[in-house]
Amino acid sequence: MQKLRNRRRWLIFWVLLFSLIISVYIGLSFGAASVSINEMIQALRGQGDEVFQTIVVDLRLPRVIIGLFVGACLAASGAILQGVMKNPLADPGIIGVSAGGGLFAIITMLIFPEYGYLLPVAAFFGAFLTTLLIYALAWDKGASTVKIILAGVAMNALLGALMNGVMVLYSDRVQSVLSWLSGGLNGRSWYHLEWMLPYAVLGIILCLFAIKPANIMLLGDDSARLLGQNVELIRLMLILLSSFLAGTAVSVGGLIGFVGLVVPHMIRLLIGEDYRFLLPLSMLGGAALVVYADTAARTLFDPIELPVGILLACLGAPFFLYLLRRRRMA
Repeated sequence: MQKLRNRRRWLIFWVLLFSLIISVYIGLSFGAASVSINEMIQALRGQGDEVFQTIVVDLRLPRVIIGLFVGACLAASGAILQGVMKNPLADPGIIGVSAGGGLFAIITMLIFPEYGYLLPVAAFFGAFLTTLLIYALAWDKGASTVKIILAGVAMNALLGALMNGVMVLYSDRVQSVLSWLSGGLNGRSWYHLEWMLPYAVLGIILCLFAIKPANIMLLGDDSARLLGQNVELIRLMLILLSSFLAGTAVSVGGLIGFVGLVVPHMIRLLIGEDYRFLLPLSMLGGAALVVYADTAARTLFDPIELPVGILLACLGAPFFLYLLRRRRMA
């Protein structure tokens, strides 16, 4: 049985890795101007037609890489959050964590634009404070699924109202954040990648150190304490990491939802709860999903470019309703 489970895990790993590579190829090839694989390779080498070099290297490549990091961060954040809250329906977007990061990000962009370089830090603090508040509201000798959802809905409404209020007060600057609110990668460049790269890489590296604590939390608080673990400290550190990942993704990708819900949940159904496999595979799946969705959003409705957050919401909302229905019937 263990050998069969390991084979399945490795199979899923190679399938996701292959899917990730294909998503990068599709993201670089398809768009308003199609690029063949030979033209793509020449452009990446700095050879061939300058037009294709501009399209591939200057426009599409940074956008694809940003999409990979945004998807990986959101999926990892969702996987960690679901484990900490012992709730498979937890997601940075659904329960208001992304909205908390979004509020602080909008305040930074509209009120303090001169501190734009601190946008990821501001988004992290907003996400972290929101996570702590939701967790506190939902805690009753354990994290209640119903209370988390209700608290998340309330926080989303409150934070959404605050964001709208800030935009009304600074309506002369609001045009610059409209596409960001819908969750999109349009216009993202090497500048944005350099901006988020240190935070994203740091978050992904920290995820490797979070695997063992996350697995310990699966044993339950009492069992973890019997093993000599400081449960509350571990929980706080994991919440911090989840908020940091969500804030990093929100700071560049905007309010992209459901990645942190759909991907970890699907991976968990396939390979189980073990974070040694769940966390890396979730990051692979999340990265591929965002790039696929972004490519579809900018090509299916050409010449109109749909924000990727809208497309992912159309895909993720039915899945969320299905999970609610399934849990109620169980």
